[in-house]
Amino acid sequence: MTRPALFLICAVLLLTACGKGEQVALPAPHEPTSRAIGYYCNMVVTEHVGPKGQIFLKGKADPVWFSSVRDTFTYLDEEIGNEDELAAVWVNDMATGSWEHPAPGSWVEARKAWYVVGSGMAAAMGGAEAVPFTDRAKAEAFASAHGGHIDDFPTARNELAATSPSGNGNEVSDAP
Repeated sequence: MTRPALFLICAVLLLTACGKGEQVALPAPHEPTSRAIGYYCNMVVTEHVGPKGQIFLKGKADPVWFSSVRDTFTYLDEEIGNEDELAAVWVNDMATGSWEHPAPGSWVEARKAWYVVGSGMAAAMGGAEAVPFTDRAKAEAFASAHGGHIDDFPTARNELAATSPSGNGNEVSDAP
């Protein structure tokens, strides 16, 4: 095969792979360890109860960790200038495990989850929490047991931001 022919084949394959409509594989969620430090609280995320979050930014191998879904949403609203910066946003599916210990491997891509908002379940550092589920029926069962209503990703995200006294969904205290 001649060099020009080989070049042409490679160029066609490369352009085909970069074409619109291509599904890019999401980075796989990581399991938090003692080295997973929450972005806002600077504490080990596994020391907190409730669902956690992790955001993968394009070009980065390690996620940014969050002690709660609320903090995950706050980061998206305050720190991300362009959604194109995101490779994936993962939150714990609370259908398995317990509030004290979400099950290992229980991650759902945040934009595909259903959220129970207004249940009275507090975020790791206090305040309202959005409790994520992959399956809407399991979200409905949780809401029946604990109160609240079911929202999709954008609605839950907006609702949590609106319930914050500062409007940003993340209360930070300067107290020692």
